[in-house]
Amino acid sequence: MLPFLNAYRQKIDRELAVAIERLGDSGRLRDACAYACLNGGKRLRPILVLLIAEALPQKRDILSAALGVEYFHVASLIADDLPCMDNDDMRRSKPSLHKAFEESVAILASYTLIAAGYGGIYETARLLKERNPQDAAQIDASAISCLEGVTRCAGLRGATQGQFLDLFRANSDYGSILEVIEKKTATLFEISFLLGWLFGGGSEELVDEVKRCARRLGVAFQIADDLHDFLQDEKPDGGANLARILGPEKAAALFQDELNGFATSLQTLGLWTEPFREIYKALESSVKATV
Repeated sequence: MLPFLNAYRQKIDRELAVAIERLGDSGRLRDACAYACLNGGKRLRPILVLLIAEALPQKRDILSAALGVEYFHVASLIADDLPCMDNDDMRRSKPSLHKAFEESVAILASYTLIAAGYGGIYETARLLKERNPQDAAQIDASAISCLEGVTRCAGLRGATQGQFLDLFRANSDYGSILEVIEKKTATLFEISFLLGWLFGGGSEELVDEVKRCARRLGVAFQIADDLHDFLQDEKPDGGANLARILGPEKAAALFQDELNGFATSLQTLGLWTEPFREIYKALESSVKATV
């Protein structure tokens, strides 16, 4: 974790611990949600929401949106780990949720967190209108756009289809693997960028550039992860891994192209702030250290 992001991560962790208690009555299912959400993690996706909002002129507090993004992300991890999916028994050095609470509870926890993620959109709009009643119409329009974007990114045109293609892909060529990455990984970054941008007061006219920016970061992030897994010989015979398909040098070159495109998009959007520059440099350094 980048040291300068620790304060953001700690803030997210504190708020998650409180928010999970508001999900519903105490019990085994809520305990499972807490186990999955509070089991460590970099919190990069919700932090991106906050960084984008901070970079915009309105400086809006959209913490509820950031928590919603983390709920979506954790729900996807729960599903990925299931025996019928990626079949991972460990997550962040602890038993995966289905191992700690059994499969049925894990599936229900993922449903709960998806619902809570959509709830974060409603709660963000409600709080923003309460604080900025003069902007109510614009906030409602932003909430509708966020709802459309999240539904698309989480559904058959996004992460769900990405997981399906990863499980049942007919080919393991460059195009097929890139499609998996764009749908399975980049779409969750797109949710972060859309909620941060739209609820932060960013212009609807630049949403297409926001999507491109998120896509570039998502692909670069996954290639960096692929390079690490490839060189550490993790899952050598499975998984969608561009470093294995292209070789580490070509994968690193593609990573740099995507990372540079990410920086260009940030500059176009007026988001080339110090935190984003640090993220850029940290990702770049992580890949240079592997090739």
